[in-house]
Amino acid sequence: MHAPSLPDRSLDAYAAVTERDRLERLRSLAGTLSDASVLHVNSTATGGGVAELLRSIVPVCNDLGIDTDWLVMDADDDFFEVTKAIHNGLQGSAEPLTAEMEAIYRAVTDRNAAEVEKRYDLVVAHDPQPLGMLERLAERLPNAPIVWRCHVDLTDPVDEYLAFVSAYADRIDHAVFSRAAYAAIDAPETSVVYPSIDPVTEKNRALDAAELATERDRLDPLSFDAPVVTQVSRFDPWKDQFGTLEAYRRARETVPGLQLVLAGGMAGDDPEGLELYEQVASEAVDDPDVHVLTDLPDTTVNALQRLSDVVVQKSLREGFGLVVSEALWKRTPVVGSTVGGIPLQVEDGRNGYLVEPDDAAAAGDRIVTLFEDDERRTEFGANAREHVRERFLLPRQLEDLLGVFVEALEPDS
Repeated sequence: MHAPSLPDRSLDAYAAVTERDRLERLRSLAGTLSDASVLHVNSTATGGGVAELLRSIVPVCNDLGIDTDWLVMDADDDFFEVTKAIHNGLQGSAEPLTAEMEAIYRAVTDRNAAEVEKRYDLVVAHDPQPLGMLERLAERLPNAPIVWRCHVDLTDPVDEYLAFVSAYADRIDHAVFSRAAYAAIDAPETSVVYPSIDPVTEKNRALDAAELATERDRLDPLSFDAPVVTQVSRFDPWKDQFGTLEAYRRARETVPGLQLVLAGGMAGDDPEGLELYEQVASEAVDDPDVHVLTDLPDTTVNALQRLSDVVVQKSLREGFGLVVSEALWKRTPVVGSTVGGIPLQVEDGRNGYLVEPDDAAAAGDRIVTLFEDDERRTEFGANAREHVRERFLLPRQLEDLLGVFVEALEPDS
């Protein structure tokens, strides 16, 4: 287990984007938790929404006076092959779960659990990867409630994978899901907490004209003098970059000079990423107007989402899809699929459009609709930012999460 480096973060940094009452409620909740020590555990410090969330949540909690640590599991490729299969199985498609896979999973989770030495009052395990640690942690920390924060879409899991994960449910005191529809694991208590973006990070902060100009140059030969549609997401089969390519090709028949950007990073716990990136790049290699980009700096992603005319998120499954709120926060309308948390963020006909996940033709048509009306795109952009301000910024999520912690530690309060 290792502790990632963390940025400095103060609650005061959010005063410009969050109402004062919410900040005061956060300080009140933090006061209730001032004597508690909290541990967050997940499987990677880089790539993906969970790592991004923890990189903000943990330092803000410490700023509030809550003793909070974040530990990342140490594991090899064999373990991550297994946990990616678990992730895929929970989202509805996977290879059979073998005894060898189960043995690899248990060996790595047991080893990591043995490395937790500090005493904690509350443990938060994120997603399926650390679930195997919970039995040992419960033995070592018998008075510490365990919260399982599930970020995965559990609406249509493969039975054997759901059973494998459910076997650890008796170690969970409180389960937190991103949507009520995901609550397929029994736990004594459950809550729904929507994820959020952090508006003060490099990826989401305001950029001045000089910074935007610098990032435009960095993205050359992509030209923002011609129309641009973008999808930002990990290279993962569930994100359906191939479907987005199909939607772009349909839209290009009507929108002259249309360019497509497929940008994404490689999560440290996802062994499929590089292979899929190479497949997508190969599919697009003959089209100079398709730009397949990986591991861009956060500031460049920020600029790309601001400078693009339309953002697409055509996922087939999606736990939540924070990249949707990222784009909406920057006043860029989104064409997204009707899966997971995307419909919570995209208000169809108000800040973007929703299409069925397997309907690339409809996605292409909606892209065209947005390009045909500049005034509509501007109106959608204004609606988009306000929707995210109200529902999907970090202080709101943190208030919900601290409420769960108080309930777990003081169930009779």
